Amino acid sequence: MPKKIRELEQELKHAGFVWESGKGSHRKWRHASGVAVFMSGQPGHDAQRYQEKQVRLGIEESKK
Repeated sequence: MPKKIRELEQELKHAGFVWESGKGSHRKWRHASGVAVFMSGQPGHDAQRYQEKQVRLGIEESKK
């Protein structure tokens, strides 16, 4: 079962990312290290596989 967009955003928040800006359903999350992750879709929608991968890679990259 896919995760919801809101769950992925919570993972970003717990990893130290901060919501920076957005237009429409797009949101930009940035970490202090400079890593940025862009999310699209409504918070209650199911996340796509590429979005889950993007969040996972963004969190890993921010730890380097």
